[in-house]
Amino acid sequence: MNIGIAIKKVREELGFSQEKLSNVSGLSQTSISQIENGVTMPSRKTIEKICQALDVPEDVLYIMGIEGDGLPESRKRIFEQLYPKIKELAVQMLDERKQNLIAD
Repeated sequence: MNIGIAIKKVREELGFSQEKLSNVSGLSQTSISQIENGVTMPSRKTIEKICQALDVPEDVLYIMGIEGDGLPESRKRIFEQLYPKIKELAVQMLDERKQNLIAD
């Protein structure tokens, strides 16, 4: 799981700079950068703050952060079949939230 990459993808998709996310979430820009670059692992509370600031469900971040690295060969095939659909669902959830943000 790479939650940092997921945060970066979602942040960029929503047009947030690290500075804007910092201002809205109350986290330092340095912390956000370190999380996105995998230097530090965010706590559950930090993930909640980021999700609130981005107005996205935590599920989206967790789904976007799933990686197939380290899976046994017997499970890689299943992962490769299922993950694209799961990720597509997460993107659809994100798009719906983005549409709601634009409509407001």
